Amino acid sequence: MSDTRDAGRDTGDEGPAGHADPVRGTVRGRAPVPLSVLDLVTVGAGSTAHAALRTSVEIARLAESRGYTRHWVAEHHSMPGVASSSPAVILAHLAAHTSRIRLGSGGVMLPNHAPLAIAEQFGTLEALAPGRIDLGLGRAPGTDGRTAAALRGPGRLDEAAEEFPRRLSELTRFLDDDFPDGHPYSRVHAIPGPAQGLTGRPPLWLLGSSGYSARLAGELGLPFAYAHHFSPAGTLPALDLYRQSFRPSAALDAPYAVIGVAALAADTEAQARAQVLTGALSMLRLRTGRPGLIPTPEEAAAYDFSPLEREFVDGWLANVVHGTPDEVRTGLDDLVKRTGADELMLTANAHGGEVRLRSYGLIADAYGMTVEVPAAD
Repeated sequence: MSDTRDAGRDTGDEGPAGHADPVRGTVRGRAPVPLSVLDLVTVGAGSTAHAALRTSVEIARLAESRGYTRHWVAEHHSMPGVASSSPAVILAHLAAHTSRIRLGSGGVMLPNHAPLAIAEQFGTLEALAPGRIDLGLGRAPGTDGRTAAALRGPGRLDEAAEEFPRRLSELTRFLDDDFPDGHPYSRVHAIPGPAQGLTGRPPLWLLGSSGYSARLAGELGLPFAYAHHFSPAGTLPALDLYRQSFRPSAALDAPYAVIGVAALAADTEAQARAQVLTGALSMLRLRTGRPGLIPTPEEAAAYDFSPLEREFVDGWLANVVHGTPDEVRTGLDDLVKRTGADELMLTANAHGGEVRLRSYGLIADAYGMTVEVPAAD
């Protein structure tokens, strides 16, 4: 394990947001690394987006009270089973209901938005919750090609890969308000921001499921989050590439890699299996062009899988750490040993909000994470 991970051990000496370092998390209890939450704001069959968003608040509060480092919200579009199309709006709501946990995007899909608009949204979030906001950025559309075209407008769907670094640089300059004299945007200011005296800004993270973002994050000296939960085969190569490419920067002096992990704990292995099968069936439908609400456990159990569908589902479930709390703890510990990840970001994709909420509590129990923090005003 790296020295930076040991530096994140809980010492009781923390900043106003509960963490001494804006990037590195704090290890709680007996966890091998800091634990965090990736929230897809999933909507189950028979439920509503209102209920899903209410559950997100409950999860954020639980995560805060149990010592999870951060709660991130993903950007997805045109997916009936996911209610997180507007991360900045959701994060503002979560900020109003929490007081210390870091909140962020996992991530905002940069090609979908003007850099100035993102800088303004996250400058607003930083003003609302100083020192608690992370800005995670991805270059995928977060949806299918047709929806991406509707989001981006004519002519931008096939935007070249080299545009991403340019747009990232532009976003960074808006956040820092440091375009050079003579630049077309030198008199354009992201508000709220430094032009109003805002002294802090969200740390930038790059997200990815391939080597492209891993290399770029390393070259820029940024923290990196890898989507192990849906692209496990590329985890080790991407993390190796990130570490090999890393150059120290003002933001980070050594590599810091988070991996997203699908994980769900329940009282019994059978209960956990029944719940994660709902997420697997939902993913199968998404991958075959039939997206919908997350099915119930009863629907998933009764589904007649074809041999090819069963192969997909079994492969998917092999990457989901699930079972009793002890089984999940063992699985997460093994994953850290295999990958050397500096932080795990857990996502629980199941039908019911109460199931996901209980899972995060059971995992915290398994690691002895007993931190308590004041409730939000």
